[in-house]
Amino acid sequence: MDLEGIREALRKQPFEPFTLCLADGRSLPVQHPEFVAVGRRRIIVVSEDDSWSVVEPLLVVSLDYKADSSTKGNGKKRRKKN
Repeated sequence: MDLEGIREALRKQPFEPFTLCLADGRSLPVQHPEFVAVGRRRIIVVSEDDSWSVVEPLLVVSLDYKADSSTKGNGKKRRKKN
C-alpha cells in the first residue's frame, strides 16, 4: 500500500471508517481521519483510548472497509420496511 492510497482513504467524502491491516497480522481501526497522520516515511495512528502506533507504510497490506449493514451483496442500499 502506498501513502497516497492511504491519504485518499482519509480524504474520502463522506469519510468511511476503515482498518489498516498490517503484514504482521495486526489491524488498526481508523474511525476518523483526524486519528491518523501520514508523513513522508511513517504513518501514526491514534486509537480511541489515546494509545498510538507508528507504522512503516510497507507494512500496510490492505485497507479494509466494513460492509454497510443496509446493503445486500449487489452494493445497492435496501429500503427499510415500515
